[in-house]
Amino acid sequence: MSHLGGLRNTVRQALVARQLDEQITARFPVGQRLRVLDVGVGQGTQALRLARAGHEVTGLESDPTMLETARTALADEPEGIRRRVRLLEGDGRETGAHFLPGAFDVVLCHGVLMYLPEPDPLLAGLARVLAPGGLLSLLVRNGDALALRPGLAEDWDTALTAFDSPSYTNRIGLPVRADRREELTETLTAIGAPLRVWYGVRVFTDLAPDDAQPPGSPEWERLLAAEERAGRTDPYRAVAALLHLCGVRG
Repeated sequence: MSHLGGLRNTVRQALVARQLDEQITARFPVGQRLRVLDVGVGQGTQALRLARAGHEVTGLESDPTMLETARTALADEPEGIRRRVRLLEGDGRETGAHFLPGAFDVVLCHGVLMYLPEPDPLLAGLARVLAPGGLLSLLVRNGDALALRPGLAEDWDTALTAFDSPSYTNRIGLPVRADRREELTETLTAIGAPLRVWYGVRVFTDLAPDDAQPPGSPEWERLLAAEERAGRTDPYRAVAALLHLCGVRG
């Protein structure tokens, strides 16, 4: 499988979808058509899923290759769903230039913060375009568990370095950084979208090979059930590879 469709990404998308739906159901009337902004839309997995559920989705993506991937996926959808999705090329740090304050009920920013040396300006801009009571969904690399992956892989030098630095090299060879939940909690409070709930994502499968237990296999649902339970249970969620944080605009 490619890095877009491998097990780790499939687990990530499935867990985030369940967690996101849980928060949307808890905060908005059933049947309400929400205005959704997906910053860093990537291949469009969550954007298309929410459009299929009836929501109006705007996807913002700075990488032309990923944007083309999302557009290709959108082109395969029925016309009614295509009409509910708008895909734009742009940087999430410039949301103020693209959208009015309070323009969205839900803002997603998944797998983006690790590419930014300083996330606070982006987060402030995302909070600005959220309507009162709107949901901000962040998916970040967990800085509190950064040593776990290399440690389990017996890469001791990298593990020791990870205790003292948020910087690391990701699987595709890019220099990136992780975020700590405590620091993001403070930031979300400061920008007026305080943290309401958080989940761990990929507690058990972060080192799994991409062809292990594909969707549809006999073990898939049990794998996903174990990951979902761990992602909302202490102390397991605190050592997940990724954190899914949900803030609500005051």
